[in-house]
Amino acid sequence: MNLEDFIPDPTSRELIERTREFARKFFERDGTHGFSHVKRVFNLCLHIGREEEADLEVLALAALLHDVARPLEDEGKIEDHALESAKIARRFLKGLGYKKVEEVVHAIEAHRFSKPPEPQTLEAKILSDADKLDAIGAIGIARVFMYSGKHGRDIETSLKHFKEKILKLKDMMYTKTAREMALERHKYTEEFISRIQREIEGEL
Repeated sequence: MNLEDFIPDPTSRELIERTREFARKFFERDGTHGFSHVKRVFNLCLHIGREEEADLEVLALAALLHDVARPLEDEGKIEDHALESAKIARRFLKGLGYKKVEEVVHAIEAHRFSKPPEPQTLEAKILSDADKLDAIGAIGIARVFMYSGKHGRDIETSLKHFKEKILKLKDMMYTKTAREMALERHKYTEEFISRIQREIEGEL
């Protein structure tokens, strides 16, 4: 992705790149919620944000910082990575003298679909949508089985997770663009589940 195609202002791009380097330092290793996830959410946010005419600078910063505290939650040191990530983002951006800190902070606080607060701004809704989209489709399938391998979860248990959570995500999108993207990813996921279930039962 060429950032200049989305963010023409060089000062804004410099801020985003500085934030990218800051965020990267929080992830010692990758995984289902590592920095590769952050990069995919960042890309999704810019594509959706351009279609929805959002503030791409706010959106880019929120995407890069939305999971910086996730490693702490995974280690059991905090209960809610969204709130802690928002605190880290506020300190970092205020330190840079950024003017739209609270817009970024709200988007980060509201990005989890399973916990309040509800996203109120377009940018917050897009970040939430992008985070959910990364759990559907080919990437979503790969992430489920990465998690399962790490935690010793069998295929049948993984399929249960798809039915209980992943297949519900397409109906939880806020923006028109994300809803359209979710339909295709959802269809792919359903086809995969159908195929693997047939193979489990020895039909193929």
